[in-house]
Amino acid sequence: MPKVVSLEEHGGPEKFIIRQQDLAAPGSGEIQLRHTAIGLNFIDIYKRTGLYPVSLPMVLGSEAAGIVEAVGDNVDGFNPGDRVAYIGAGGAYAEQANIPAALAAKIPDGVDDDAAAAIFLKGLTVEMLVRQVFALQAGHRCLVWAAAGGVGTLLCQWAHHIGAETIAVVGGKDKIATAKEAGADHVIDRSEEALITEKVRSLTGGQGVNVVYDSVGKATFETSLDCLSPLGHMVTFGNASGPVPPVAPLALSSRGSLTLTRPTLFHYATPDRLPQMASALFDLLAERAIIPKIGHQYALDDVGEAHRLLESGKSIGAIIIKP
Repeated sequence: MPKVVSLEEHGGPEKFIIRQQDLAAPGSGEIQLRHTAIGLNFIDIYKRTGLYPVSLPMVLGSEAAGIVEAVGDNVDGFNPGDRVAYIGAGGAYAEQANIPAALAAKIPDGVDDDAAAAIFLKGLTVEMLVRQVFALQAGHRCLVWAAAGGVGTLLCQWAHHIGAETIAVVGGKDKIATAKEAGADHVIDRSEEALITEKVRSLTGGQGVNVVYDSVGKATFETSLDCLSPLGHMVTFGNASGPVPPVAPLALSSRGSLTLTRPTLFHYATPDRLPQMASALFDLLAERAIIPKIGHQYALDDVGEAHRLLESGKSIGAIIIKP
């Protein structure tokens, strides 16, 4: 029986329980994987704490890479031995899992499993942000919060590849170099620069940015709005500091007819869109236009410690779990 990390009740990382769990043969439309690397994401924390309601007990984990061991009925394009990465609603904190084939993509040669696990959900998120939610173009200015994190480093790299001017915000001096290496044109240390808006205005000649990519949430939302130029686009896609409070539409019009969106990856990475999104991601990875930074690695038994690090805000780059 494969080992799994089960969440029995909402709360802190201490609520995880390591146990063995039977795994049936893959059902119709499913493939069975032996995990080789598992990605850690803030959505896992939101589910653990109850911010995102889930039925318990359950096995968390929204992305992983692995080897196909069995293929269910009505599955085309996958065979035992294939290396794949996938996104899902849970189940990745395990040695093995059955997952919908429609949410998986083959890992191309030249991309190792650790990189695929570190980049798949985060990279698809970035693809969604810069190509679908707001079509970032050369010459645009963008503000990226948490720019030294797993999504942030990829976002800076993709924006640099496009030719946009990127202002990155990080939470400490030790993270400045990481954001610069990822292609940020300007880096603001949030721990020392209290007046973020004034700094952004100074860097943009008073104009502000065309788009803000904000994964922090409650603590940075008002500042993000104030950093936008007229007709700017506010993209809030995370809740690291808590959910954003209700927003009055007049608060957007008074700042220059801003737009506000709160995208969720799983509404974009549908089975019909996922192959094109994964192809765009892996193409840039093959070109080395984006390079995942894996800052931390934990054993499956130590998922709780990995959660504590991610919640602390002290992690740099992606965190992966090795079964």
